[in-house]
Amino acid sequence: MHALWQDVRYGLRMLAKNSGFTVVAVLTLALGVGATTAIFSVIYGVLLQPLSYTHPEQIVHLWEMSAEGHRMNFADPNFTDMRSQNHSLQGIAEYASSLESVSGGKEPSRTMVASVSRDFFAVMGVQPAIGRWFAAEEQRNNAPAAALVSYSYWKQSLGSTQDLASVHLKIEGQAASVIGILPVGFRFPDNTDIWIPREIRAPYPSRTAHNWNVIARLREGTSLDASRTELTGIAQRLKQQFVDDTAMVGVAMEPLREAMTSNVRPALIVLFGASGFLLLIACANVVNLMLAQAAGRERELSIRAALGAGRHRLIRQFLTEAFLLSTIGGALGVLAAVWGLNVLLAIAPGNLPRLEDVGINVPVLLFSLVAVFLVAIGLGIFSAVRATCGDPRAALNEGSQKQAGTLGKQRLDHLIISAQLATTFVLLVGAGLLGRSLLRVLSVDPGFRTEGVLTMELALPGDPRKVQRIQFLNEVIARMRNIPGVQEVGGTNVLPLADAARADGSYVIMNPAQISPSTQDLIQRAANGNLDKDPALLAEFSKFFEEIFKDQAHMGEADYCVASEGFFNTLGIPLLSGRLFDSRDTKDSLHVAVVSKSLADEKWPKQNPIGQTVEFGNMDGDPRLMTIVGVVGDLRDKSLETAPRPSIYVDYRQRPTAAQRFTIVMLAPGNPDAVFSAAREIVRSLDPDVPPRFSTFSNTFAASLGARRFTLLLVGIFSATALLLAMAGIYGVTAYAVAQRTREIGVRMALGASRRTVLGMVLKQGVITGAVGVGTGILGSLALTRWLQSQLFGVSPTDLATFAGVALILILVSLAACWIPGRRAARVDPMVALRYE
Repeated sequence: MHALWQDVRYGLRMLAKNSGFTVVAVLTLALGVGATTAIFSVIYGVLLQPLSYTHPEQIVHLWEMSAEGHRMNFADPNFTDMRSQNHSLQGIAEYASSLESVSGGKEPSRTMVASVSRDFFAVMGVQPAIGRWFAAEEQRNNAPAAALVSYSYWKQSLGSTQDLASVHLKIEGQAASVIGILPVGFRFPDNTDIWIPREIRAPYPSRTAHNWNVIARLREGTSLDASRTELTGIAQRLKQQFVDDTAMVGVAMEPLREAMTSNVRPALIVLFGASGFLLLIACANVVNLMLAQAAGRERELSIRAALGAGRHRLIRQFLTEAFLLSTIGGALGVLAAVWGLNVLLAIAPGNLPRLEDVGINVPVLLFSLVAVFLVAIGLGIFSAVRATCGDPRAALNEGSQKQAGTLGKQRLDHLIISAQLATTFVLLVGAGLLGRSLLRVLSVDPGFRTEGVLTMELALPGDPRKVQRIQFLNEVIARMRNIPGVQEVGGTNVLPLADAARADGSYVIMNPAQISPSTQDLIQRAANGNLDKDPALLAEFSKFFEEIFKDQAHMGEADYCVASEGFFNTLGIPLLSGRLFDSRDTKDSLHVAVVSKSLADEKWPKQNPIGQTVEFGNMDGDPRLMTIVGVVGDLRDKSLETAPRPSIYVDYRQRPTAAQRFTIVMLAPGNPDAVFSAAREIVRSLDPDVPPRFSTFSNTFAASLGARRFTLLLVGIFSATALLLAMAGIYGVTAYAVAQRTREIGVRMALGASRRTVLGMVLKQGVITGAVGVGTGILGSLALTRWLQSQLFGVSPTDLATFAGVALILILVSLAACWIPGRRAARVDPMVALRYE
């Protein structure tokens, strides 16, 4: 311990003596460690940290699997059969969540509300902090609504009241009693604040209505594979029993944590790899600095060796100094990571899950400690072994101080720089591919305009008030048109590129022979809501549609979108043939539909679809037939990277069921604040319990690219930093080599070498170093960029333009970094150089 303390004190003196070297090395290490720690904190919080539930490893997410291998949400009957027939699950539950208008708290708000079935909280393993669970009588069809609320909602909106019996919320236009408060931090799913029983609404009888997310808890001792096998067997039996009535042929199952984060995992792994490369580049720079320092200390090491210090004693001294450097740099890196993490969270896309779990915690600090330890070991051993190889006493010979081992050490320095350039090449290629992908995405025509469009989201009361919903929207749209600066107004239930996805399902094209007066009468009687009260009518209606859906040639898959007459003009969606919705399309008139170009081309190639009749009642429970009156252009509504899907648009005045959440769009190129203020007053005057949320369509468009911009921004920052470090490393190594070769250069010039020759000699070495680094980087990039495949759009992982551009940049950077030392070498006075020693 005495010797160790002696080494520590001596190391501190050496670091203080060489303050310039110490500052540069510490800041370089702090940069690498800080970036890696900040990214790892996100990786750990999002991907690795266990969920904060009881035995979270037992909680799984389930999906129905189609014959094509597609995952689907569960239909009610399939869920019921799965729940009753399995033996591998402790519990299984349905849930769905959406933003709803909620009043009864301090003020009306748009709040995330989840409908959950009876085993939901048992599966999640949580207990109410205050109050109780749902009672059995509250979990049945048409029961009085009861609600559980999150701890944060209780504190902020309910004023932490202890008298829950006095609290009544209005959710979807229905009163609900608050019966309990959930524990601090529990907000599953989707940052939910209010939970209501799913059973208060009747289950939908169709096995193709995939409406529900499903979670389950494995029985103790049951493996994921065993449970998946059992549930798949149940699904196959149901397929044999119900044949075409169900699309489920199997069950997909994942641990809940993986299911929540699967969409962001590839991007986060890419970012972690990029930060790791940056740390390696930082370490390479510090290694070169330490080797230069060691070369300057050759005489000191020789004297210590002559006085009896063994090689292991000298290595220990270097290790001690490396640990001191790494510890100081690591500590500053962790402090930088705290600041960097705040920046990361501020710029992170809003759909990044589990952000509340991200922080600098014990596992993250342990990761930093291990990283610092490995860096210290690597730096210390590498520099110590290289500095102490050979006979250290040779440096005591006259004239040897500046030349001993120069050639071998220069080769090592250039080898390290080549490795640094290769790593930088990989980072720059990754940033280039991501940048080109973003440009390709931005060049895609979405099929609609974004500039000058304002949006107002509304969550309207539930099913019992469909007529009032139509009247409310009619009045809102009419008044919006009178706001100064508003040129056009429309609306839709799902805004393109918004987080919510359009509903989709199977439609059927009706033959004229099938649309007889008796058929029309049957459909009208079913639409009047008599099916539940008339078993004979239900049987007749079911048989009719079973016959219709047997003809696969007349069936198709499409998105279902509710819209208003001004929706298409507001977003600039072109009308290709026919007409759009207009004042003729009322609740009691013939139901009409507008279809997208892709659907028309798919079902009526080189034909006119106007006048064709389709049935799409499984989307909203309304079996009335619809006549196609128009064809519009395709939209990329899910994302710019996804091809347009066939779509069927219906008028909200005729099909108001799916218009419970409705977004008003306004074409208003002027001042948005004035429009928002007027629109808010309009909604408040019509229904103060419906709080609107305003934005611009440009913000929605930008948010849809948030994840891609986030990844590109961070990889770009890491790449630029790596390029600067590489440039500094080349400059430092070249300048040091020129200083070491001053006498040699003087001899060359005394023997007739020109300044241009000397400059060319230095630049040639830089080009060779850069070429080796680029060549190695190309091989590394070819091996690693395939991991970027899921993040690329319209660009190959081996894109020639990107590789060539990065190679050219690195060669130019190498030349630029060598230029100043080369010019300095070319100005050496031969007489001064020969007297140098």
